[in-house]
Amino acid sequence: MESRFGSESGFYIFGYSLPDPGYRFMRNAFRFAISHYVLACAVLMLGTLPTMVQARETISISYQRSSTLFLILKHTGELDKRLNALGYDVSWNEFTNNLLQSLNAGSVDLNADVADAFALFTQAADAQLTYYAEETSAPAAQAIIVPPDSTIHSVADLRGKRVAVSKGSGCNFLLLAALKKAGLTINDIQVRYLEAPDALAAFHGNNVDAWVIWDPFLAAEQRDEHVRVVADGSGGLAQYNRFYTAKTAFAEKHPDVLSVVFDELNATGKWVKAHPDDAARLLGPLWGNIPVPTIELANSRRSYDIVPVKRAQLGEQQRIADTYHAAGLIPVALKANDIQIWTPPPK
Repeated sequence: MESRFGSESGFYIFGYSLPDPGYRFMRNAFRFAISHYVLACAVLMLGTLPTMVQARETISISYQRSSTLFLILKHTGELDKRLNALGYDVSWNEFTNNLLQSLNAGSVDLNADVADAFALFTQAADAQLTYYAEETSAPAAQAIIVPPDSTIHSVADLRGKRVAVSKGSGCNFLLLAALKKAGLTINDIQVRYLEAPDALAAFHGNNVDAWVIWDPFLAAEQRDEHVRVVADGSGGLAQYNRFYTAKTAFAEKHPDVLSVVFDELNATGKWVKAHPDDAARLLGPLWGNIPVPTIELANSRRSYDIVPVKRAQLGEQQRIADTYHAAGLIPVALKANDIQIWTPPPK
């Protein structure tokens, strides 16, 4: 019996009989070659399978010690779990300095939340950022403080005094707004532009007369040093909102990620306000072993109310932008609502 697949030489590739005397050898050799070819293909496919399965995108998130909600989410792993389920890995990156450079350069996908005034510097630098969440106002979370025995009892008393403040911060705006309300300008005081650690040392060393500072430094000074508050942002002086931003290219490509992050921030903020003692105990070690009562005091002044950013409600941002431009802190006039905004889909 012969097959249809033959050749003139009498060698049948898929034949049932071969006149050639080496038939058995050739048949076995052919089967051996085919089986090894199939095996090699299978090994090759299996070798590439892990690569295909592991081709996951990594999302980079920056945070600071002041990034309360991100700190908690990093600690609990809740955000990682939800993003892992969507096929993403998460890389957390702590920034102790150079945050503004990172924001402007777009070095991470999701940025640490920043105070309202600070956010304007990224806009002035034309950073490609999209605003996707806001923490509503906490006017008492920053204040102008003096030692308990100071002769300074009002903002007007700051005339000629040495005042420490972080340049360009939300506290810087509070100082400018408070001075204006008291009929003074920055030229009526001796301003000392110092970052918080240096300002703390200067304040304790009596090298400055007053300090404009935010929580939890503020709460620590109140509890430990019994400082007096000369003025805070209450009464419409300075709202102190905080904003969350993402690299615009990332926001446009990954609205699913922004939706998850927004929901987790919102839920975590509600948990902090509903469980102040538990939140303070969790944050204590993360904030450098700050005492629980100090953290509770600081958190009592923050809203932790995460809401969508609304273009029509950026009036405070415009007020800060105009003030900073007039003071020479921002070189260009800004339209505060001229920003990219992502809004979560309705539930």
